[in-house]
Amino acid sequence: MKILIYYFSATGNTKMLADEYKRTFETYGHEVTLRELSGCTPPVVSDIDAFDRIGIGYPIHAFNAPRIILKLCKALPKRDRRAAPKNVFVLKTSGEPVRMSDVSALKMPGMIRRRGYNVINEYQYVMPYNIIFRHTDEQAFRMWETAKKLVKVDISEILQDRRSLPRKMFMGGFLAWILRIEHWGAKILGRGFKTNSDCVNCGLCVRACPANNIKVKKNGKLKFGWHCMICMRCVFKCPKNAIVPGILKNWKVNGDYTFACPEQPSPPTKHDDYCKTAYDRYYAQAEEKINSEK
Repeated sequence: MKILIYYFSATGNTKMLADEYKRTFETYGHEVTLRELSGCTPPVVSDIDAFDRIGIGYPIHAFNAPRIILKLCKALPKRDRRAAPKNVFVLKTSGEPVRMSDVSALKMPGMIRRRGYNVINEYQYVMPYNIIFRHTDEQAFRMWETAKKLVKVDISEILQDRRSLPRKMFMGGFLAWILRIEHWGAKILGRGFKTNSDCVNCGLCVRACPANNIKVKKNGKLKFGWHCMICMRCVFKCPKNAIVPGILKNWKVNGDYTFACPEQPSPPTKHDDYCKTAYDRYYAQAEEKINSEK
């Protein structure tokens, strides 16, 4: 089977997941092509009929799919109506396992169904925050180990064409529509980004920005434009922690997670009780699902 996975990754979590999907599919003998999405270049969709399954991966932004994902859905070529719909699976990453995250893909099925595609699998994986606060190394390790185990189970469902979609949420569609304000609100908030005196003009953020939103002015200072997606890549990846994300400055997170098992338990933090019930439920349900497939 030939499988194509489109994905957008803000700071690396969704890329890790897409890579894990590729490795796992390949252990079953299938051929996988990964295509990372960028706002700077249109997605390659001309050869999509050559693939048997299509995957779409993204980080959940304000309980919605990023606008770059919706652009992909609109760009998918229309298939012959006489042909059977091509099956699509969705993989999502989020910092918290709350029910609201289930509405993030609500707009996608209708968009792609009209083009001859059918979403039959949708999976959410909890990964550490790149905004709001920094998860502990212990939490990040547990999240990633759980995600890798879930991927094996979820891919088994995909290969068997077993439908797996989240339960409908009351008023979910309306709430998702309201929260989609983030798509244009991000453009406004992004204009407030700036650098502090620690900036060394290395240009990493300019090259890394998936929206091509950061430019270097004649005086050498950075200018943040009107195309920001609030993906936080520039803030998270800055080697000098020099980017100040405007009104989001108190939610700033900087620096990659190692995802390694810490040698010592993580010290207590003021965020230990944040969404604790939701996290406990996520891990319990994940363990139950993993064990059920053994």
